[in-house]
Amino acid sequence: MSRLIAVSNRLPLGVNPSGGLVVALEDALKSSGGVWIGFSGEPSEYPADHLHEHPGAAFQRLSFDLNVEDYEAYYLGYSNSILWPLCHGRPNLMEIRPEYLEGYRRVSARVADLMLPHLREGDRIWVQDYQLFPLAAELRQRGVTVPIGYFLHIPFPGPADCAALPNPGELFDWLSHYDLLGFQAQRDLGNFAESARQLADLKPLSDSRFRLSGREVQAQVFPIGIDASAFIEEARQAPDEDRMRSLTGARMMIGVDRLDYSKGLPQRFRAFQLLLESNPDLIEQISFLQIAPPTRESVAAYQDIREETEHLSGRVNGQFATLNWTPIRFIHRPFPRNVLAGLYRQARIGLVTPLADGMNLVAKEYVAAQDVVDPGVLILSRFAGAAETMTDALIINPHDPHEMAEAMAEAVHMTPKERRRRHSALLQGVVEQDVGWWSSTYLAALEKAAQRPVATSDG
Repeated sequence: MSRLIAVSNRLPLGVNPSGGLVVALEDALKSSGGVWIGFSGEPSEYPADHLHEHPGAAFQRLSFDLNVEDYEAYYLGYSNSILWPLCHGRPNLMEIRPEYLEGYRRVSARVADLMLPHLREGDRIWVQDYQLFPLAAELRQRGVTVPIGYFLHIPFPGPADCAALPNPGELFDWLSHYDLLGFQAQRDLGNFAESARQLADLKPLSDSRFRLSGREVQAQVFPIGIDASAFIEEARQAPDEDRMRSLTGARMMIGVDRLDYSKGLPQRFRAFQLLLESNPDLIEQISFLQIAPPTRESVAAYQDIREETEHLSGRVNGQFATLNWTPIRFIHRPFPRNVLAGLYRQARIGLVTPLADGMNLVAKEYVAAQDVVDPGVLILSRFAGAAETMTDALIINPHDPHEMAEAMAEAVHMTPKERRRRHSALLQGVVEQDVGWWSSTYLAALEKAAQRPVATSDG
């Protein structure tokens, strides 16, 4: 069996690492004697010229170091100050600097150099996410001919946004060196094809095969899932002491998101305010728990979103709170997964309303956590990749506070029969297309794509 080499910016560290991607890749890595390669996590004053071994997992883990300059240019700079806002529909928040792109190129070249001594004939390489777009091109330049796949966990931008990049043509040249490009949703595959058609020299060969920069590329949709069976069990086993108490018997609505401008938190706070203004009978009858762990706090846009959300939650609480009831509980720190599972199960409404999102696994976790006899209702943004398959949720436009408030009211008053009908259909999809299905489907497609001869440039 050929080895799987997974490459990502973030390497799962610690003894017995966990997380959705670990669950997805662990079996394939373990059974093939595979390797996971990623960043060590902290910039180093004196980066090593080799990969570090990290024992303690069921598979081999190797990390690369970055100096402070490369970390700031590649990660904080090009990855998170250019690509992240661009892919989430906010090119106005991009901070374009020449040194960012230079650092981004430099890091992929460094990772390719460090990987070379560890590669063998017959390996399969699977590159994860937006931080490492150029890696296949760098490996090909060094003579690597093994199959290389790529999966983008976040949205792919359309032509107008792609054109705002400092190097749109180069982006598509990077992508042309992969055997298989994987996207979360049909929306992303469509954006890739149209953006490459307008900004590069893409020629469709079929619905999923393209000629790009003189090379043949397979591109398909693989919606990522969760470890459904494990999450269902965690929710069932959640201890009662983790449950949120209410003096008024209020039903709970929950949102769990990193504090990011793409997640639509200000919009949902305004919709909740509108709900209470329009439905005074719901005062003391519904409470909103928003858990929003911090992220990238050194970036100015994230400081702005924190100030805005804290202001809005304070305004709603000041307007509506009673002595026995606080409308919004806004918690700015993370919670363990087992605690979240219990909170999801308790919540009558799950609110997943990003302005842009690759998939959004909170939607799937919320569905998996529900009691099938008395399930809650998922309210889901049409701009989450999950909306393409989770059509039995209440699908809303997160930019429209009236529509979102109406969906909240509909969820509160929905009959048990209708809640069970919607939940049953949603749960079936979550269980059938879990994270194991995602990885096995992708790797099977990579094997098939790699059976074609490696196409070289026309030039």
